[in-house]
Amino acid sequence: MKNKLVKLDPELLFADGYDDCIIGLTFRGDVPVVLYSSDKIVDKLTNDMTEEEAWEFFDYNVVGTYAGERTPLFWYNASITGDEE
Repeated sequence: MKNKLVKLDPELLFADGYDDCIIGLTFRGDVPVVLYSSDKIVDKLTNDMTEEEAWEFFDYNVVGTYAGERTPLFWYNASITGDEE
């Protein structure tokens, strides 16, 4: 997927080590950015740490990194039921 995205826009920024977690392309305003699956990244991180540690690492070291308007975005899967507000 990364190679296809680079061909579309060579100026895209990527999160190092998470190419297998890319799920597509999205936009920040009118600027294209890479979209990653948060769950896939955390699953990958749990090979070396607990799930809680993985989410903390992800939030601080991955999501918390800002490299300008082309910084990647991260998709969070959420279960939505009629019982929760």
